[in-house]
Amino acid sequence: MKTLYPEIEPYAIHLFKRNRHHIHVEECGNPSGLPVVFLHGGPGSGCKAYHRRFFDPEKYRVVLVDQRGAGRSLPQGKLVGNTTADLIRDLEYIRHALQIERWLVFGGSWGATLGLVYAQRHPPKISGLVLRAAFLARQRDIDWFVGSGADRIYPEQWDRFMESIPEPERHRPLSYLYACLTGDDELARRRAARVWAQWSGQVIVGNEFEPSELTEHVSSEIVNQARIELHYAVNGYFIPENAILEQCGRIRRLPVILIHGRRDLVCPVESSFSLSRRLPNSGLRVLPNAGHIAAGEEMIDALVSAADEMAERLDS
Repeated sequence: MKTLYPEIEPYAIHLFKRNRHHIHVEECGNPSGLPVVFLHGGPGSGCKAYHRRFFDPEKYRVVLVDQRGAGRSLPQGKLVGNTTADLIRDLEYIRHALQIERWLVFGGSWGATLGLVYAQRHPPKISGLVLRAAFLARQRDIDWFVGSGADRIYPEQWDRFMESIPEPERHRPLSYLYACLTGDDELARRRAARVWAQWSGQVIVGNEFEPSELTEHVSSEIVNQARIELHYAVNGYFIPENAILEQCGRIRRLPVILIHGRRDLVCPVESSFSLSRRLPNSGLRVLPNAGHIAAGEEMIDALVSAADEMAERLDS
C-alpha cells in the first residue's frame, strides 16, 4: 500500500496579480518534470503542505494554486471578481506565466469540479485528469448536502443546524447564512460561520468530527472559507445546470482516473459513476471504506497510485 512521499518544500513561490486579487502559487518537485496543477476543494479551503506529497518529486513539477480569496491568496475571503470563470482565467494565466504547454489536472471535490470545467474549456492544454470525489454542481448535488439527503444520515445534527436559523428563513438556509456572512454585523458573521462549519464538518468528516472545537472561537479563516463556500453555492457554482456532464464530449479523449469513497456523504459516488459513463477513456475506482476527505490509508494509496500511474502513462 502506497503512502505519501516525504515532506518537501517549494523551490519557487509566486504571487500573481489578477485584477483586485493576488494569487498565491508554489512549485515543488522537479522543475523539468511532468507538470501537474493541484486544485484544492471548498471552494475556499486553500492548499496544504501535505498536498505536495501526492506526487513523486523526481517525476513531477507540482504547481499548487490557492484560488481567489483562499489560503494564502489575497485579499482573503474576497468575493468580488470571484467566480468559476475567473478561476479558469487564472489557471490559464498561471500556465502561460510558468511557460507550461500542457499539464495534468489533479483535484478533489470542488477541485474536481473546477478541473472538469477548466479541462472542458481548454482541452488542448490538459494532458489528463485525476479526480477525487467528483462534484457535478447540479441542483440535486446541492440539495443532497443541504436538505434532502445528508440530513437523513445525520438527523440530530441537521435538527441543530435548522434550530440555529430563524424559523421564517428555514426554507432557504443557504441564502440566510450567506446574507449573514456578507453583512456588516461581525457577531452575526461569526455565528453563521460556526453554524455552517458545524454542519458541513459533520458531513465531511463523519464520526470523527468534534463540533466542540468550534464552540469557543471562530477564526477569520473559518469565516472567510464559509463566505466563499456559500458565495459559490447560492450562485449554483456559476455553472449551468448539468453542464459538466453535457460537455464531457470535449474531453472524451483525455486519460482520466476517477477515485471515489463509497462512504462519501458529501458527494455520493453516483457523480463519478455518471462521469465514467460519459468518458470512455476513464477508469473509476470506488474505495469501499473511504469517505470524502483525502485521508486514510485506502484513499492515500489510491491517490498516490493514480499520480504514479499517470506519470508512467504520460511519460511513455
